[in-house]
This record gives sequence, structure tokens and C-alpha cells, in this order.
Amino acid sequence: MRPYGPGNNFPPRGYTPPPQMAGGPPPPNPGGPGVPMHQRPMQPGGFQGGPPGNMRGSPMPSNAPGGNKRPADNRSGQQPPKSEYPTKKKKKLADKILPQKVRDLVPESQAYMDLLAFERKLDATIMRKRLDIQEALKRPMKQKRKLRIFISNTFYPSKETGEAGGADPGGESSVASWELRVEGRLLEDNKSDPNKIKRKFSSFFKSLVIELDKELYGPDNHLVEWHRTHSTQETDGFQVKRPGDRNVRCTILLLLDYQPLQFKLDPRLARLLGVHTQTRPVIISALWQYIKTHKLQDSHEREYITCDKYLEQIFGCQRMKFAEIPQRLNPLLHPPDPIVINHVITVEGGLESKQTACYDIDVEVDDTLKNQMNNFLLSTASQQEIQTLDSKIHDTVETINQLKTNREFFLSFAKDPQTFIHKWIVSQTRDLKTMTDIVGNPEEERRAEFYYQPWTQEAVSRYFFTKVNQKRAELEQALGIRNS
Repeated sequence: MRPYGPGNNFPPRGYTPPPQMAGGPPPPNPGGPGVPMHQRPMQPGGFQGGPPGNMRGSPMPSNAPGGNKRPADNRSGQQPPKSEYPTKKKKKLADKILPQKVRDLVPESQAYMDLLAFERKLDATIMRKRLDIQEALKRPMKQKRKLRIFISNTFYPSKETGEAGGADPGGESSVASWELRVEGRLLEDNKSDPNKIKRKFSSFFKSLVIELDKELYGPDNHLVEWHRTHSTQETDGFQVKRPGDRNVRCTILLLLDYQPLQFKLDPRLARLLGVHTQTRPVIISALWQYIKTHKLQDSHEREYITCDKYLEQIFGCQRMKFAEIPQRLNPLLHPPDPIVINHVITVEGGLESKQTACYDIDVEVDDTLKNQMNNFLLSTASQQEIQTLDSKIHDTVETINQLKTNREFFLSFAKDPQTFIHKWIVSQTRDLKTMTDIVGNPEEERRAEFYYQPWTQEAVSRYFFTKVNQKRAELEQALGIRNS
């Protein structure tokens, strides 16, 4: 960057040279430090009906009529040079507020201010709700639903090998058999949504065991087991086929797949807390509630609790730390009990008769509201629309402020043109002095009153004293040169 000073001939950035007045050619250097302000002509049109944009756009002083500076008016159609690295102006709430003078001039603008206040309240409410939703999504959101289980069996009586249709080469069709099917589905509240993905029946369980009569099928063939693994393919039901022509008693054990994991409490702790099967956080919260209710926290050492007779029997200690509770709870937490269904496979009722039993159990599924909450937090369409409208509001308010400044500028000129022009010239002189480093004040120096001040006598004496010393030095130097 080159420094700007009186010795350089290029104007400072953002400086507009003074316009010219009718009646003569412009001086060689209108912005130079050697030309007083009163000798710098102005361009015609400034006071003869021309556009006010021809006047120099330097700001007005704060004490000028109107109290505001006149903005630079670009009516030439040329775009100002853009910076190499444009910076985006940060939008603030203060930029959307209308000035008090505008509100006084236009009473209807109070409706806009009321809407702005309402928008602030609405934004605060939405932000608070978004935070509440974020906190709610951190916790498991479950709702209880009914899972209806259908247990059916079909009997296939034996067929003779000579009957029509024949028997299979292996002879299996000649042996009486039965087929057991375990299926189920959720009882839907509304079935009108065709796009809703239905969960498979096996996705609700961690394992399923069918225990048949041990006397009929022996110790090696009476158990049918299914356990979930990482590579398990979900299915809509389970099917078991066995030979036999007698009624079979079976026990179906269903172990639900709890998400998050749930545990069955020790019977003594379950009676004490009133909780049978729950997640670990709920169990610890219930235990903490019991400690607070019975005031078991040590009053001096707050990290300790003093066990009452019930907790002492359960945990086997009289005093323990809060940090020890999760570790001491581990032996008291057991896997939850499976759902047990006793069923009888009947082979009566004729050819290929089907017998069906129905059972309802409670299961926990993800709350549908969770997906709506996630979609609300991830949606950006409304945010982009709001930002677009905010930008329009900022631009409109900025235009209103610009028009207000222009109005005050022209009003101050219309009320008192003489005083306005005088103070405007003084302001331009001060700005020009700042930009061109002019020493002194040319506007004051051109008036006779300036030289009648008390310091003028001493200034004249100093001036002549300096000139005499300068001439004496020149004379002595000349004589010294001649003598040599």
C-alpha cells in the first residue's frame, strides 16, 4: 500500500474530486493543498435545478441542519469496484428495527414492530422446543402395543400306498403327521397407511423354544429352538412338523427382545422397590428414590448411604458408596422371564383339520412420534425460506433508512439554504484537509478577522526574525566563498 500525502498526485480511495462551478475552467490541481477552498469552482447544476448527485457526496457534520450525513449517491450507473475477498455482512436483529423517526412519520409502521416482537417470542419458543426434542430423542421412546399370536396345527392322517395319488418313494406320506405353526402380527390402530413397513414376527423375540412331550419324542427330539444371531433373517412365523397321530402337549417359550435391555430384579429387591422387570436406569432411579424417601444418605459424607435393615439384607453391608451401587446391583439382576404358552396339539376332527388358538401379549415398539421429531430437526426447507424472507426484510429496512437520510438531507436544505450550504462547505473543507494533510485552515485564513487575533503580533515578529536570519546566513555563505 502506498502512503498518501501532498507529494503524491493520486487521490485517496473513496475520495470524489470537488465539482466545478460555471464561469471558468477548473484549476490544474483541484484537490491540491495549495488551492484554497473558496477558489475551487463547483459544477453547474448544484443550485440551478440539476440533480443533487452532482454535489460532492462528502458527509455532513453532526451539527448541520438535519443532524445526519448525506449518503453517497451513485447515479452514474457505474458499479463500485468490488473487493477481492468480499465479506458477507452478518445480519443482526438490530438491522431489522425501524428508527424512531420513521415510526413517528409513519404511524402504520408500529404494526411491523409488533410483528417483530411477536417473531422474537416465536423464535424463542421454537428454539426451546427444539432443545426439548433433542433431549427427548436421547431417551428411548417406546409405546406399548398388542402382539396377537396365532398357534395353529394341522393333522395329516396316514394314507395307504395303494390309494389314488400314490405315495412318495420314501413312504413318508403313508405316516400320520401334524404340523405346528406359530405366527403373529401387531394389532394396528389404523390400517389406512399402505406405505407403513410392517415388522416381521420374529423381530420381537430374542429366542423361541418349543418343548414337545418328552415321552413321545424322546430326549433328543423333543426340543425345537430358535435363537437370534447377527445373521438372522427375519420371518413371519415358525413351523414344526412331526409324525404322530396322538394329541401332543407342548410348551412354547418366547423370550422378548427388549431394546434397551431389561432385567428381572431379585424378589426381595423387587418387593422393596415395586419394580419387577425394568431397564437398568429405571432400577437405579427407583433405588435412589427409595434412599431419598427414607433419608438414608449420610448427612456428613454425602457420597455414602446407610443401609436400613432391608437394604442390609439385600446388599449384605451396613454402609456403601453411591459409586458402588451399579456393581452391587449386578448379582441382583437376572434375565427376564420368558412368556410361557401351554398348548395341546390335537389330531382330532377329520382329514387335515386345522385347530387355532389365539393369545395377546404386550410388546414395546418405537414411538411413531420419534420419526416425526427426527424429520422436524433434519428439515431445512423451512429454514431456507425463513433466511430468504429475513434477507428481504433487511434489504427493505436498509432502503427505508436510506430514504430517511435522503429526506432529512433535502429538508435541511429547504428550510435554510444559506446556513446549510455554509456548514456543508465547512464540512467539505474539514474532510479535504484530513485527506490531503493541509496545514492550517484555508477557509478561516481567507477572512480578515483571522489576522486580528492577539497572536498575530508575535507571529509577524517571528516571521521577520526567521527571514532576517535566513538572509544573514545566505550573505555569510556568499562572503565566505569570495574570501576563499
